[in-house]
Amino acid sequence: MQPIDSGDLVLQNDKSSKQESLFHAIREKIVKQLWHKGGKLPSTRKLAEELQLSRNTVTAAYEQLAAEGYIEARSGSGFYVTVELPDHYLPCAGIVKSTETNKSIPSINSAFAPGVPDLHQFPIAKWHKYVQLHSTRQYLLGNNGIQGDSALRMALRDYLATSRSVHCDASQIIITSGAQQALMIALMAVMESHDSVLMEQPGYSKMRKIIELLNYRFEPVHVEEYVGFDLESIINSKARALYITPSNQYPMGTTLNTEQRLKLIEWATQGNHWIIEDDYDSEFQFAHRPYTSLQGLSSEIGHDSRVIYIGSLSKTMFNSLRMGYLIVPSALVEKCLAIKDALTGDSPTHIQAALADFISSGDFLRHIRKMRRLYKEKHHQMILSINEHFGDDAEVISQAAGLHVTLKWLKDVNEVTLSQKAFEKGIIIRPLSYYEHPDFKLRNWQGAVLGFGNISADDIDKKIKQIADLFYNLDSQL
Repeated sequence: MQPIDSGDLVLQNDKSSKQESLFHAIREKIVKQLWHKGGKLPSTRKLAEELQLSRNTVTAAYEQLAAEGYIEARSGSGFYVTVELPDHYLPCAGIVKSTETNKSIPSINSAFAPGVPDLHQFPIAKWHKYVQLHSTRQYLLGNNGIQGDSALRMALRDYLATSRSVHCDASQIIITSGAQQALMIALMAVMESHDSVLMEQPGYSKMRKIIELLNYRFEPVHVEEYVGFDLESIINSKARALYITPSNQYPMGTTLNTEQRLKLIEWATQGNHWIIEDDYDSEFQFAHRPYTSLQGLSSEIGHDSRVIYIGSLSKTMFNSLRMGYLIVPSALVEKCLAIKDALTGDSPTHIQAALADFISSGDFLRHIRKMRRLYKEKHHQMILSINEHFGDDAEVISQAAGLHVTLKWLKDVNEVTLSQKAFEKGIIIRPLSYYEHPDFKLRNWQGAVLGFGNISADDIDKKIKQIADLFYNLDSQL
């Protein structure tokens, strides 16, 4: 239990004795629930020093509070606020009671929450070893460089070179608090007020929120199931920047081949546009080898000055790590660092140092390889179960990749209503409308995104059956 700080405890300047004033001051804190039940009070010596009282005065006040049932003494430990307060105390008006509870509310990480990896499979013991090693190093406790730990940037450089053909120097990498901060920095670095941003529709909802927050104009690039988006609509655009998830378009699950990627690079280079490449889910391709990143392709042909590459470790490790990275052309580094400095300053250093070791040791790559096999099995089970319980009434339109599948159905079962009914059963599915800008919606069908990362393969079938039962129950009511 968190100890209690005397904080703003003061004695009233009245005719009462100091002991009585202290008794009433502490009692008021307890009655108003400002000193929490079970909390440990300051020691008599410490409180006497802080309030400039004699220790005997504090001891006497504590003993009186204990006699009346407000606090209790624990041998060899000190005094604590009682869990059960005396029945006769007068409750004070204005007590704020917490309405927050975890009961009956599904976890935001439960099946089929999109974007959550298998948290049970992460090698927490190995990770904890690296964190412990660096958490005791005093030189990491002070302020550190805005750009991020140099060892981590070099480790990422080497990993991305081998896995995604990313060509860069460690000096071009900026460590960020997740992909969202990286996206914000990238936009602020290349955009002017009221510039337009081309963005996939449907697409990553957090990016749309950033565009709106920064008051840039949203220009949709409509994504069709199986096909992807029309390149001509981009080539004919005068937008300042294009944001895409080319490896596994989120949420439609399409991909860009090498020829399409080269055309985008040509568009950006010739028209002085920017490509912001969010290499989402590139590590988890199940049907084919991943295509070379846009950043890597642009470097191969000598046109890497218009591509900004963004990545995150939330899906490959765990969400709460909140660690991402931004790779920019050398000419943009200083501007991006100035923006990051203004937004948040440096990032947690001992976690960066631990992550550098985790990657350099090979533990990171071993984990990815293990999870690639596991997610492939889960994806296969998802397809089997959806076919079994939905038949021809729903189809999976996303490619075999990543940590989610996207469902499409033509029945009149409303996607939002279905997600609400599933939530009541402790299942999270996300309606496709969540990813769409309301002003540019073109669909005439219903759909939903189901994440399979954080559910065991053995539980997939029964959960899909539950969703199917809800689906057909809603259909029967139409």
